[in-house]
Amino acid sequence: MSASSESASSESASAASACPTPPSRRAVLAGAGAGVLAAALAPGPVARAAESGAGLPLGEYDVVVVGSGASGMTAALTAAQRGLSVLVVEKAPTFGGSAARSGAGIWLPNNSVILAAGVPDTPQKAATYLAAVVGDGSPADRQAAFLANGPRMLDFVMANSPLRFRYMDGYSDYYPNLPGGMPNGRSIEPDQIDGHLLGAELERLNPAYMPVPAGMVVFSQDYKWLNLAAVNAKGLAVSTECLARGTKAALCGQKPLTMGQALAAGLRAGLMRAGVPVWLNSPLVDLVQEGGAVTGVVVEKEGVRGVVRARRGVVVGSGGFEHNAEMRAQYQQQPIATQWSVGAKENTGDGIRAGQRAGAALALMEDAWWGPSIPLPGEPYFCLAERTLPGGLIVNRAGARFVNEAAPYSDVVHVMYEKDRGAAGSHIPAWLIVDQNYRNKYLFKDILPTIVFPDAWYEAGAAKKAWTWDALAGQIGVPAGALRATLNRFNTQAWNGTDPDFHRGDTAYDHYYTDPGVQPNSCLAPIWAPPFYAFKIVPGDLGTKGGIVTDARARALRPDGSVIRGLWAAGNASAAVMGHSYAGAGSTIGPAMTFGYVAANDIADAAAG
Repeated sequence: MSASSESASSESASAASACPTPPSRRAVLAGAGAGVLAAALAPGPVARAAESGAGLPLGEYDVVVVGSGASGMTAALTAAQRGLSVLVVEKAPTFGGSAARSGAGIWLPNNSVILAAGVPDTPQKAATYLAAVVGDGSPADRQAAFLANGPRMLDFVMANSPLRFRYMDGYSDYYPNLPGGMPNGRSIEPDQIDGHLLGAELERLNPAYMPVPAGMVVFSQDYKWLNLAAVNAKGLAVSTECLARGTKAALCGQKPLTMGQALAAGLRAGLMRAGVPVWLNSPLVDLVQEGGAVTGVVVEKEGVRGVVRARRGVVVGSGGFEHNAEMRAQYQQQPIATQWSVGAKENTGDGIRAGQRAGAALALMEDAWWGPSIPLPGEPYFCLAERTLPGGLIVNRAGARFVNEAAPYSDVVHVMYEKDRGAAGSHIPAWLIVDQNYRNKYLFKDILPTIVFPDAWYEAGAAKKAWTWDALAGQIGVPAGALRATLNRFNTQAWNGTDPDFHRGDTAYDHYYTDPGVQPNSCLAPIWAPPFYAFKIVPGDLGTKGGIVTDARARALRPDGSVIRGLWAAGNASAAVMGHSYAGAGSTIGPAMTFGYVAANDIADAAAG
């Protein structure tokens, strides 16, 4: 482990006990102010773009990064630390994108954090596992580039930002039974950060998808136990610890941030230190091309369309197209809905479309980072623990089970779509059924055990409630006899602790979000105590995973495989290195940050050469 990694690990260990004195607002903002001044004085009008009606010249930088999510900010930080002048342009009025909304799990084999924690990972194990998971879903050289650069990226980020990370011990790889898979997992998440490090910029951090309960400091890994706080001693202990962390942070005068909020804040703080300006409310309109190369971007800043020239290159990290109904209808299977996605609402495929107009090939456009979701009023709820905890099952329109409910969330939706083909409406929507025994024990979303669900859930048709199986079948439109048969068979198997139909509980991952107090199989418990509840399940997602085809250096490629000079892409604006699969928690953010890092280094290497 490098000296910087050791230092980072040491700082991480002491972060929870220290109460650092936040820097003054003037000191924090000094770097950002210098960047803005540089932008105002930047030379070099882009005559060709301006003459074509693209707008007035807005400045010139070595690198322009489109998007302020995990991939974009990592790319910008890397380029700046390599000595290049950098501008980040962001469509939203906030920074952080979908990463800021997320739990911020990061899947990075062989990184210094997990190795320091004693994880017995090796490059060969990681390569074997990733190849087994992804197969030919992405080029082998891109998989190798991810594995080689991921650990370097993490050490770089820790050396150049306040970010530190924690090992998510026990959060299994999603396919631990495959060669190279790890039952205890390889995922990490950000350690706690004091939001006051950002000064006034904290107000512009994109809010979390699910806010942490007031007065608590919660990490992603804690949610497994918070779900069980009413029935499990460790769950109660973790809940108490989360409250103690929150109390300590308050006494220290801190604004504690964890998960995606910490990740986005830490990267933004790194950019502020490096003097990198981030233009919010500045959507990408198009890419500028000269002589077959991308040489800049057309953006709208404060309502004025203009051109920013990029001397060395443009990195597109603008996210996917999950909130573009037209693109989803064009590329993806029906039924599909933008309102089922929890990705940042500004993700409408702008960077992907611009790349396509510049000649880039697209791939994996039919796929997404899927997950079974409940279409609650206002915003969908992405189900993790709820469909895995013992005492629940998922049925189709025929009232039959059709999938291992505890399987990786992306797989569950793949099965929903596969079985819905040729029989529209047979599996979409599906229904998650639980009983009052389940409700007495477990947290559901943010609703405590025994607490009634909001009336709005029922009014929206997202939840149903009945006192008998037959009455519930009538409410959800499935044959009563078929549902009775399904529940009777399931209950018998649950008592025995086996699931010969769908093998629920056969892997370590299946058992992650379960109740260890339920035996012999912590995934399975009978459904018998009235009233009974059903929740509508639709194919939601964390974002789309198709986009610009890139090579192992994150360079954008044309359909013939040739490189588009001056254009790089990373994150959900690019075709995912994970292909159609999902290796473990953080398989979105880990590669996004890594290929942002790869792109910036490729640009810097060319500039140095």
